[in-house]
Amino acid sequence: MTTTTTSSRNETALARAIERWNAGDLEGYLEIYADDIRLHGMSPEPLDKRGVRATYQAMFAAFPRNHLELHETFSDGDRLSCRFTLTGRHDGDYMGIPPTGRDISLPGITILHFRDGRCVERWVCADTLGLLVQLGVVPPPH
Repeated sequence: MTTTTTSSRNETALARAIERWNAGDLEGYLEIYADDIRLHGMSPEPLDKRGVRATYQAMFAAFPRNHLELHETFSDGDRLSCRFTLTGRHDGDYMGIPPTGRDISLPGITILHFRDGRCVERWVCADTLGLLVQLGVVPPPH
């Protein structure tokens, strides 16, 4: 398989995952991940598939009508990089923070490593401090 075909297949898998996420279909979204996924950047240790599921279940519970938008996607062989923004309203408990009803906007960047059309490793960096400021639990920087 050529690099262009591999990149195209991976981009299609990512687009389908985002579509499923925005439809509120967590199980459909999780299909992008291989069973041996390692997700870095959302906890001190990499998450396995069970940890990924639990993390995203908590996100959907805290921000039930959230929306994920990709701004740019770049591919290089079996890797995709993209800049994203997750928006929503804080309507459920999040990391011990009771619902505030506040609208949030969480920007980030991620790199996904694919094997056979499924993501086997992912790195994510999101503005969690900015999110905590938006939720009112951390004062804004001066």
